[in-house]
Amino acid sequence: MTLLGELARLIRSKNAGPFELTFDIMFENDATYQRVKNSGAITRDVVARCYGLPPEQVKFFFCDSAYAIKASI
Repeated sequence: MTLLGELARLIRSKNAGPFELTFDIMFENDATYQRVKNSGAITRDVVARCYGLPPEQVKFFFCDSAYAIKASI
């Protein structure tokens, strides 16, 4: 199994206002991005479980043009 940190170019978190935290996972190229996206390893439900939240409290999207996965809690 390959670790996410080995595949991603950048993994970061940042405040997105006083009550929201955003996570960005960015990839160097489309092939690696699609590999992770299609694996199902990172989803709204996975992020929600990691932080003990209901899925509807996680804003989650794939940004194909930037080869990035973003989640906000």
